[in-house]
Order: sequence, then C-alpha cells, then structure tokens
Amino acid sequence: MPKTKPSPRARTKSDAAEKPSREAKRGGEREAEKHGREPARGGEREAEKPSGEPARAGGRALWSGTLSFGLVTIPVELYPATHRTRTALRMLSPKGTPLVRRYFDAEGNTIESDTLEHGAALESGEFVTLEDEELAALAPEQSRDINLLQFVTRDEIDPLYYERPYVLAPTGANLAYRLLARSMEQANKVGIATFVMRSRQYLVAILADHGILRAQTLRFADEVRTPQALGLPAAKAAEASEVRKMRSAIESLSKPFSPQELQDAYWQRLEAWVARKKKAGKDVISAEPADAPETKLADVIDLMEVLRKSLGAKVAPKREGSGTAQPSPKRQHAPRKPNAPARRKRAQA
Repeated sequence: MPKTKPSPRARTKSDAAEKPSREAKRGGEREAEKHGREPARGGEREAEKPSGEPARAGGRALWSGTLSFGLVTIPVELYPATHRTRTALRMLSPKGTPLVRRYFDAEGNTIESDTLEHGAALESGEFVTLEDEELAALAPEQSRDINLLQFVTRDEIDPLYYERPYVLAPTGANLAYRLLARSMEQANKVGIATFVMRSRQYLVAILADHGILRAQTLRFADEVRTPQALGLPAAKAAEASEVRKMRSAIESLSKPFSPQELQDAYWQRLEAWVARKKKAGKDVISAEPADAPETKLADVIDLMEVLRKSLGAKVAPKREGSGTAQPSPKRQHAPRKPNAPARRKRAQA
C-alpha cells in the first residue's frame, strides 16, 4: 500500500522560528508522539468528564470512552504508560534560538506550510497527491468505543506485534472494571479490540495486570517482517553436547528481571556533563521565558494518583523532588523572503 507523505517539491532547511503554522503544529504532534504522549487537538483529545465529576489530579486523559463487548459497557480513560525522562537535545542557531523546520523550493524561496500537499509514494518514484478533504473522507468514523472483538490466550501474541503501551483507568463506578480485570488475569486471556483516536483506527491488546487494564497497540500483520522475508537461512539441528554447553552458559547468567538495575549509561553521562557545565556557568544560554501557550500538548500525568482515586487502592505517594517542565525560550522571528509561486509538476496520464 502506498505511503502518504508530503510531496517532495521542496528541500528543507533549519531556521529561526516564525509565527505558528500548520507545519509547526505537526512538529509538535511528532514531538509529543516521540515522548510517549498524544498531542492535544482542542476538545478531541480531552477526556469528557461526566457532569459533576471532579478533574483528576494527574491531568487530562488522552482519550475517554467505553470498553464494550456484548452487553458489557465499562467507562474508561486512556493514559500513556511511559514518559520521557531523558534530557531533550534541540538544535539552536548561532544566536541560541531554537530552530524549526522550514521548506524551500529549488530556487531557495520559502514555501509556506499551508501550501504543502500530501503525496502517496509509488514504487515507480511518482506521487499521487491527496487533498485534506480526501483524507478526511477516507478517515474512520469517530467513536468513543473500544470494541472488544475476541479473547485469546496471552502466550498466543508474539511480542513483535506489541507497539505502544497505555493504561486504561476506570471512571465512575468500577465494579465491572475490577471484575473484568480479575477474570482476565485468572483465565490468562488478552482481549483484541479496535478503537479510533486522532482520526486513525488502532488495533490493541487489552491486558490485565494486578487488577489494572492496559491497552497495548498492536502492529498489523503486514507491518511485521518474517524471517523468510529477510532471507534468513533455515534453522539446522545442533549437536546435543553443544546444546548442553549453551544451556549451561545461559543458566550462569540467569536471575530475576530487575529493570532498576538496567541503566542508560550514555544519558547518565550526558546529564552529569550538562549539570557540570551549568554549575560552572559554561556555554549556558540565557533566554526570556516564553509566554504560556494557549493549548498545551499534554498535561503532566501522575498515573499512580489517577489509579489510586479510581480504584480506591493504597498506592505509594508521589516522591518529592520530581521535575516539572520548564518554559521554552522565546523564539526569534526571522525575516521572510518573498514567496515565489511553486511550480507544480504532475505525472502525465
């Protein structure tokens, strides 16, 4: 199936930020996805709270709706199960201004983001352009339901199919939520479901762990490469003595999994170096704090607080000293070049 991407009519450069544009918004969405968040798009991303129900202390959910199958309907909210803790590295101009991506044509003239088009790449190297209206007409119908299609044994799903993890938190009465989670755990079952978020349909696995439901997005079958597709050689039988030696080597390194023991050594060195330079006042660029944006990409979510309030369970309190997001430096406005009309070249019918 052809992939949709911006038509290659322009080359890109990095330059100082200009006024917000459609491309800047898209960049914010890509950054949010990279950090394990879903970008906010007005009311579409906000969880709709029942009248009179207080907002959660942990922030807004990415999505809210119902988990349903048969006659069972459970109101839930979707939260990211991961978050980015690494130091963010951004590209800066020589003057210390954060950069954004801009597009230029072959003559070096700036192309405004609003004039860009989507292009479906063909194997021949050509592109079929698509308008926003066409994409909107083909998009799945918006829904607030996670439709459970079937249940499978947990071991049946190859980990290769798992993609991004989320937590499904209950809203309102949670008896049905607790009952479903406990029943799935006891039966060692995983639910296979579909739902729509950000005008895209997702295939998800609903898993239960310690009374909490998780939604793990799944890759579709055509997205997974098989060993045959990679041209790997067929497996050959090994000598019994060699197998025993390998098992012995494996057993010598076997121990319970402890993720706390596995550290990102590179980022630890990087953060220590940054802290050292900051303390010494070396290569530190000062900038005025930017004005608060009208719409945030996502609120910081205290997931443990969300689950504690939802389930009434005793959960360890949040540790003190957790970091908060710092305001980004104010972006400078770069002088614009007069726009030249983009030359359109389409494939001959």
